[in-house]
Amino acid sequence: MSENGGAEVAAVPQTEDAARAELFKEEANDYFKKQEYGKAITLYTKAIELNPSIAVYYGNRSIAYLRTEYFGCALTDASKAIELDKNYVKGYYRRAAAYMSLGKFKLALTDFKTVMKAKPTDKVVKDRCMECCKMVKMLAFQEAISVEEKKNIADMINLEAMAIEDEYTGPKLADGKVTLEFMQDLLEWYKNQNKLHRKYAYKILLDVKSLFMAQPSLVDITVPEDSKFTICGDIHGQFYDLLNILKLNGLPSETNPYLFNGDFVDRGSFSVECIFTLFGFKLLYPNHFFMSRGNHESATMNQMYGFDGEVKAKYSTQMAELFTEVYNWLPLAHCLNNRVLVMHGGLFSRDDVTLQEIREIDRNRQPPEEGLMCELLWSDPQPQMGRAPSKRGVGVQFGPDVTHNFLRTNSLDYIVRSHEVKNDGYEVGHDGKCITVFSAPNYCDTMGNRGAFITLSGKDMKPYFTSYEAMPHPNVRPMAYANAILKYVY
Repeated sequence: MSENGGAEVAAVPQTEDAARAELFKEEANDYFKKQEYGKAITLYTKAIELNPSIAVYYGNRSIAYLRTEYFGCALTDASKAIELDKNYVKGYYRRAAAYMSLGKFKLALTDFKTVMKAKPTDKVVKDRCMECCKMVKMLAFQEAISVEEKKNIADMINLEAMAIEDEYTGPKLADGKVTLEFMQDLLEWYKNQNKLHRKYAYKILLDVKSLFMAQPSLVDITVPEDSKFTICGDIHGQFYDLLNILKLNGLPSETNPYLFNGDFVDRGSFSVECIFTLFGFKLLYPNHFFMSRGNHESATMNQMYGFDGEVKAKYSTQMAELFTEVYNWLPLAHCLNNRVLVMHGGLFSRDDVTLQEIREIDRNRQPPEEGLMCELLWSDPQPQMGRAPSKRGVGVQFGPDVTHNFLRTNSLDYIVRSHEVKNDGYEVGHDGKCITVFSAPNYCDTMGNRGAFITLSGKDMKPYFTSYEAMPHPNVRPMAYANAILKYVY
């Protein structure tokens, strides 16, 4: 088992097809090392087609799927590798990683224990198993206390007891209210790697929670004919790229409205700065600044991918728990001029879903593993007709026919969603009826993609795309606050 967790090398087979398969695998390994995971997956697939009985091929493709966040595919490949070779230790390791990424920690722990039996003296393997065990125990504890009458964190916050120290020179709320001056000062304050005082941070969280609680699960937005409207996709804690969006497209205002379409946090290590910036603008312009929930606005994802750790490092455990309460009230979708539906993930596992059903979703909860709310947050489009199991292992993949049926049912023109990295920051699919926008360039400092945002006018609702490159940021690596287990799973 290689210590770097990378693609593995196997002995060269003798038959012609098997030899060609081995060449494809070696070429795939080279692309994997260059972090070109899509090309690596294609070549591993060719190797498998020529010689489908080699466990290593599936194991290698499994880790490439992990790196591209196709956790369902990673799980399938790892299981296939184990089926082909019960003694292939990396297969169990890969499957444990996939289970971890899907939040199935008990199943992951079972596989980690199998790896430990094969390598009982390996300290690294032992550490991985122990970290997974901690997650299982922590989640069991949280589940136990949730059965009891759990107190509302927001009701426990005493702002009056929080003093503003004399040495604090940062932005201050005027009479407890967010102003344009406060937001301008906050952006500059954050740009210089400073921290907003906890009293103001708590005040913003309490106020924005009240605001979201008053909104429906599906928010209807009117875009006047002579107005432009901007839609941004995933930000993922990349604050300096968020600053660039606001520089390129202007600060939010009543004449420059925005919708940020989920996944504001996690992975990037400036998630706190991103979320308070967005929440601040929401309070400043409640009717002209909108935010949709993404799959990363959830407790399990935050505990794994960095936001929970970042909030605890910069503030407190109590604030991390309050964020969970706030995220539960984020709207799930927005409808522009009754013509364009915007959600983070995508469409559904059945054909007859209506906008009214989305409006009626009881969203004040953690995302379920199936159903409308899950699919709004997790689903992805595919070019093939019909539906297929999600490569992520959660939600569904939906084809052009599914999109067209949904639009006809609800008298819509097209949908906008996010959730997937695209080379140019956007992609137009399904005959122009399904648009993806992703606003985090050079995602995780590794993907090399551009970011993008969409602008449209109320007059014709035609989308226009602006792509941009990543901006430099302070020397804090992505995932710096992530759960320790993620140092090992990939």
